[in-house]
Amino acid sequence: MNEAYLEVLRPGINTTIQDKGRFHLYHIGITASGAMDQSKFQISNALVNNDLNEGALEFAYQGPCLKLVNGNINIAITGNINFNILRKNSTTEEGICFKSYFLEDGDQIDIISTKNSVFGYFAVQGGFKTDKIWNSLSINTKAKVGPNNGEKFSLGQKIYINKSKTEKLLEKKIDYNFLNENIIRVIKGTNYNYFSESALNIFFKEEYTVSNLSDRMGMRLEGPKLENITNTNIKSEGLVKGVIQVPADGKPIIMLSDHGTIGGYPKIAVIISADLDKVAQLPPGSKIKFEEVSLINAENYFKDHIKNIKKYIREIK
Repeated sequence: MNEAYLEVLRPGINTTIQDKGRFHLYHIGITASGAMDQSKFQISNALVNNDLNEGALEFAYQGPCLKLVNGNINIAITGNINFNILRKNSTTEEGICFKSYFLEDGDQIDIISTKNSVFGYFAVQGGFKTDKIWNSLSINTKAKVGPNNGEKFSLGQKIYINKSKTEKLLEKKIDYNFLNENIIRVIKGTNYNYFSESALNIFFKEEYTVSNLSDRMGMRLEGPKLENITNTNIKSEGLVKGVIQVPADGKPIIMLSDHGTIGGYPKIAVIISADLDKVAQLPPGSKIKFEEVSLINAENYFKDHIKNIKKYIREIK
């Protein structure tokens, strides 16, 4: 029997497979990678009855156009996305996010664009037929690590699916509440005291703007410069997702999913885990204001964030 696959008619911008990430390899210079927006990634899998860590397609700004060949599949798209389903009988359906759909052999899905956001997720029931690299399906294009030789998908490729024939699921959907907040909560970084009192006041009182120099590795911010009164370079130290480094030009850089494992710029703050998904979805031109919270509050906010994801997953019906 011929294997089912999705033919890439348009690759979109930075379309890769991602899961929760590739952990415990920092000691050999391999960062975790993984979905930029973990909540929408997990919900996409829940909508098609997958394990929450099953690999899904992640895309940025413009998504792929895909044609199903040799099978039937249940799919879901999450995020704030414009997309259409082009049926083989030449009818077109306007897609709705956070809802499951059934595609038949010959159908196409055209993921046109994100709306006031950056990333979206495309999950298929049973997942994609590819091998894990170091116990993860996540692709890091900077390091060339992961399936597809560590590369994003390109025109004409075939993305194989684990289930070639499947029964149509009962329709599943949720109403997802998008919060448009520009307040990003942080805790102090390890080099917080490298910065002048004036710089710290600026960091927490002034607005910053997301620049065009943003990708899965990091996000550069435009705004008032931060004065370093100790040293603009340090011995390279370990980095984590969400840490905010300040190079010699005084403009903050937020480390994201594909960040390097070490860095030599002073770290003024770290974005709390509960706000990482929100930061990942900020397109260029977005405004950011930072707010300091205690470590205890950061932990409680993260617990609430996890509860919120679980609430959405329970609501899927």
